[in-house]
Amino acid sequence: MKHYPFIIFYLFCNVFIYAFHGSFWVYLACFLAFSAVVVWGSFDITLGYFVNSITHKRTKINEVALTFDDGPTEFTPKFLDLLKDNQVKATFFCIGKQIEKYPETFQRIITEGHTIGNHTLSHSNNTGFLSTSKMVEEIEKCDEVMAKTGTIQTDLYRPPFGVTNPSIAKAIKRTHKKSIGWNVRSLDTVTDDEKKIYRRVTKGLRKGSIILLHDTSEKTYHVLVDLLLFLKDKKYSTFTIDSMTNSTKND
Repeated sequence: MKHYPFIIFYLFCNVFIYAFHGSFWVYLACFLAFSAVVVWGSFDITLGYFVNSITHKRTKINEVALTFDDGPTEFTPKFLDLLKDNQVKATFFCIGKQIEKYPETFQRIITEGHTIGNHTLSHSNNTGFLSTSKMVEEIEKCDEVMAKTGTIQTDLYRPPFGVTNPSIAKAIKRTHKKSIGWNVRSLDTVTDDEKKIYRRVTKGLRKGSIILLHDTSEKTYHVLVDLLLFLKDKKYSTFTIDSMTNSTKND
């Protein structure tokens, strides 16, 4: 995997250290700086530091992808009603345990023609610290739940929290998944201010943007109502992630 900016940064640190004759404080400063870059690369999926993720679509027309993480939930049916009323298809990155909790809603997502992606079995808060084998287990068990509940397979995968590292990269490769990121992050799980979420999304929109939302709250539902009106007014169409990757929705 090619990380030219970081290789250049590493070489610069070594040259800098040599120029200052191996000073301990220079070593320490360079180590901390390099560590900060690695941490940044782990949490910013758009950098592709550990995993080459799809974060947008190259297109010349006004089109965007609506993606929803962490469902299905008790709120998902309202999202589906709204999408259906507006004749919009989206991509849902589902958690295995949530599928087990709301199997009928999961089946409805499929029936209504939306695209499904794997978002691990449990969406563990310790995702960034799990071993490769544990990450493989998280992905494969989510696949098993999807196959059992909705008779569906997917090669689309979104890392929880957008976190990547060498273990996650190996797990994605071993499970033959395509990592899907975003370039418009709503932060709808961080703030309760609907206007702020809406402004963040609409301000960041570009042709081919992949928008990260969550079908987990009433506030995001309200944001989606306004967002769909915005997209219609600005003459944006929508696409689903499988249309970019030649992935199939069903067995």
